[in-house]
Amino acid sequence: MFNRLFLNPYYPTFSLYNILPLFFVLNQDDLEAYKTQNQFLNSEIHQVTKIWSKVAQREKTLLMKCARLQAHNCQIESKYLMLLRKLQGLPDLASEHKEMVKGLIQEALQWDVKEEAEIPIRQNPIKEYDDYGFMTIPEYEASDWKLLAKIQALEIKSSNLLNQEVLEKPLSEKWNNLGELSPSSELKALLRCGVPPEHRQRVWRWIVSHRVQHIRSPGHYQNLLKKCEAAEHPASRQIELDLPRTLTNNKHFLSPTSQLLPKLRRVLLAFSWQNPTIGYCQGLNRLAAIALLVLEEEENAFWCLVHITENLMPPDYYSNMLIGSQVDQRVFKDFLSAKLPKLTAHLEHHRIDLALVTFNWFLVVFVDSLVSDILFRVWDAFLYEGTKVIFRYALAIFKYNEEAILRIQDSLEIYQYLRFFTKTICDGRKLTNIAFSDMNPFRMKLLRNRREEYRLKLEAEMRELEKIKTQYLMAQAEHPSSHLDGAVSEDDDDDDI
Repeated sequence: MFNRLFLNPYYPTFSLYNILPLFFVLNQDDLEAYKTQNQFLNSEIHQVTKIWSKVAQREKTLLMKCARLQAHNCQIESKYLMLLRKLQGLPDLASEHKEMVKGLIQEALQWDVKEEAEIPIRQNPIKEYDDYGFMTIPEYEASDWKLLAKIQALEIKSSNLLNQEVLEKPLSEKWNNLGELSPSSELKALLRCGVPPEHRQRVWRWIVSHRVQHIRSPGHYQNLLKKCEAAEHPASRQIELDLPRTLTNNKHFLSPTSQLLPKLRRVLLAFSWQNPTIGYCQGLNRLAAIALLVLEEEENAFWCLVHITENLMPPDYYSNMLIGSQVDQRVFKDFLSAKLPKLTAHLEHHRIDLALVTFNWFLVVFVDSLVSDILFRVWDAFLYEGTKVIFRYALAIFKYNEEAILRIQDSLEIYQYLRFFTKTICDGRKLTNIAFSDMNPFRMKLLRNRREEYRLKLEAEMRELEKIKTQYLMAQAEHPSSHLDGAVSEDDDDDDI
């Protein structure tokens, strides 16, 4: 309308002041209509947002309820299996009942993912392998151990389901918002809580790169590989023997044709040339294998192994005599006595040599001892903080199981329990809290002082043993047949008859 009035030649010429009021009058209705429409749309958007928010909250509530029900179901199934195990051990149980219990146990152990997939009601079954390829229920030969493993898997799943909303999601959000990594107390605290699997590779790669940047150079790893091809290292035979024994409960190392085995071989051979003082020590294969599972690229795994052996562990930890490892066993015994005196007295009363159990914990940082979910959490903190993390978790493991150990009054039974008791730990959060709260204070200065003290004592003992050995060999050289003097031969004995 405005254009028609303004452009029509038959209408008189309007001034701008006359046209504007007319324009506003003619478009007032359109303006009011647009306002009404805008208010209606805003109201609709607001209502839809409120509905969406309610639905999202309801979904979250239902998911939490579902998780609690699944956790409760796992707990019931775990108790059912524990009851079957106790019934199996009753000496006065009738033979037909024993067979029935045995059949129920076999049925429980044979319940696999395929069977569960056919029953839509049963949600989130226990998977055969975890995210890193470890068996959730290891293949033990003894059915009783397999039953214990399944009970533990159910309890771990129950614990994880209950912690998912309360602990895991907030922790994951913190990692998502962390941004660029840099050394800080915040990062240290987050690492102690554990790194979510989706962030672990990036975090480990940063830790290793940050700690080996002073020795890492472009092409260094490739040069070591060329050296491996040019000459055979004395340790190569032992490496070949240990490859099939590496992480036998992990699907990525089970098959001789596994893609990770050639990578592991190259990493270990390269390291044997990188560090001629160590060369190769049994146990390094498991450290390198864990690094490969997370970092995937073999060069990164190689530098992770270098970081562990040259930055984190004390000197001589993986030497021929394992001096550093022996020292740590003595230091650990002192710490255990200070932190858990009642348990220490109980073990000493039954003459338990803890080194038979704990030596491997320290040597391979709990690989093959803790379940993978907890193992990787230990490694997250260990790679950043060092060996004091091993001490903290070793003490925490005994604290976690203290009451169970104190109830056992037979030395042989204690040893049998200590063989597998690390596998009974289901609550990783509880273990972490014990390690970093209950075990405080734990000062690095005290650890260094104790190590120095016991290293001096051990070296003195070894010098004394070497002196005795030398004297014995010299005596044997001077009197080579003296040990035969006074011996009576069968012929001499026959002559006397």
